[in-house]
Amino acid sequence: MTSPSQTAASLLGFFAAQGYRPIEPAIVQPADLFLDLSGEDLRSRMMMTADAEGHEMVLRPEYTIPVAAAYLASPQAGMPMGFAYGGPVFRLRTNEPFEFAQAGIESFGRKDREASDAEALGLALEATGLSDPAIRLGDVGLFLALLDALALPAAMTRRLRRAFAAGTLTPATLDAMATPAKGTLGAHEGVARALEGQDSKAARAFVEDLLKIAGITTVGGRSAGEIAERFLEQASASTQGFLPEAARDTLTQFLAIEGDPDSAATALRQLARDAGLALDAAIDAFDQRTGFMAARGISVEDIHFSAAFGRNLDYYTGVVFEVRAYENAEKPVIGGGRYDGLLRALGAAEAIPAVGCAIFVDRLNGGVA
Repeated sequence: MTSPSQTAASLLGFFAAQGYRPIEPAIVQPADLFLDLSGEDLRSRMMMTADAEGHEMVLRPEYTIPVAAAYLASPQAGMPMGFAYGGPVFRLRTNEPFEFAQAGIESFGRKDREASDAEALGLALEATGLSDPAIRLGDVGLFLALLDALALPAAMTRRLRRAFAAGTLTPATLDAMATPAKGTLGAHEGVARALEGQDSKAARAFVEDLLKIAGITTVGGRSAGEIAERFLEQASASTQGFLPEAARDTLTQFLAIEGDPDSAATALRQLARDAGLALDAAIDAFDQRTGFMAARGISVEDIHFSAAFGRNLDYYTGVVFEVRAYENAEKPVIGGGRYDGLLRALGAAEAIPAVGCAIFVDRLNGGVA
């Protein structure tokens, strides 16, 4: 039987033959890269350590962030480049090994976003050779375009984005956001009101400084900066903000849209017309991506799109996808998506187009019911 490491090497070879340059970032990585940029689910499952100077480090929990950092540090930063990887990652999983093999690709700098989205999914399907894959598709970009069109206060937009990324944005949570909430911060209400109306960057810096003075750098895998951001979001909700009913209704209708991509696009256009929102550009891009997927031989009728689907990493900004080996399989074999904002968060002067996918090699080898 082929071992996971052998399968990962074979997949790496396949991607290299497609023009993706092999790369292998260090296994031990600075923890702050992942604490600041990953979703809460991944942060809670990272395996932490420290170097000789006491700096927090982490065993590589995934490849995207370190590959993106390596690309940004290279002379080719900003230019179209594709990388392939295959090796071990480390994170806590239920009923699965904490060390496991992943293989995949990361593509940077390509302006033909919809075509490169389709390529990432198409190559992953081709590499794995799944006979009857169950493909689930979402689009964080559509959700972000909807938030922009709704023109909600910044604090409410951040709450919605965070809930969507965490997979907790439901009709029930939207109802809760539409209900004015007072006094939820208890003894900290006075601090919240003192910060109300202040410049957001200055307010965050103030709260972050307070945490550092108290010696708090991380809590539950969150950095001091993120703790400050969460406090300010709760403060805004407690002292001033709630979701307008019209926006709640539009978001509830959006989250309910699902089906094959073509029928979903029709429903999205109807929602935009009914709500009087300018979403044509985002939906046109959605349709173009569907066309590129079909051109690569992916059966569009077999793709299940869900507007409520967003993978549990904070850095996704566009299409997201998961593939299971078969319908009703418990866990995905492939996961990926577009993350145009990640490189700017890592220090790039401007956003750089980026998309990638990862294959869970142990699930591909052994299968997960």
